[in-house]
Amino acid sequence: MAEDEVPDDKQLLAAIASGDTEAITVFYQRHEARVYRYALAKVGDSFAAADILNDVMMQVWRAAAKFEGRAKVTTWLLGIAHNKVVDHWRKVGAREYTELDDSMEDESASGANPAQATEAASDGKLLHACLAKLKPEHREILHLVFFEELGYSEIASIIDVPEGTVKSRVFHARNLMKKQLANATRAA
Repeated sequence: MAEDEVPDDKQLLAAIASGDTEAITVFYQRHEARVYRYALAKVGDSFAAADILNDVMMQVWRAAAKFEGRAKVTTWLLGIAHNKVVDHWRKVGAREYTELDDSMEDESASGANPAQATEAASDGKLLHACLAKLKPEHREILHLVFFEELGYSEIASIIDVPEGTVKSRVFHARNLMKKQLANATRAA
């Protein structure tokens, strides 16, 4: 890799496929925040999210030559991240989802007066508490649409479902989120 050129993601993957360690470093630095944020949103544990990030980047190192260019690099990358999150939940079991949801409910219930609710809303805590009460597939869809700003076709590729299923999940997730927010603000 030349020092003065800024390679795009496809060029980086080609360099990674040929064993260029500098390319994987650049790729890692370019995408670590997005992958970490995605993993953290799914597992709710910073240590597990960091492990998933490392697993994703190891998979990129091993599979860079398999990237065919049919999707964006970020779509391919988040697809790998999605699979690593699924692997994580298979290992630790779905019980932890319930524990995470219960702990988030306790946190949101403790801030029930209007002053605290306003402060929580301004910090985004209310939003995250409401998101945590949704089913994992609804949280994931909303995260990909609103935080990662991906289109339906990209999301369909990442989570390996038809585009119509993505649209349906977005519709239902938005409605559930509206109800959660309405309930939370009424309780305040």
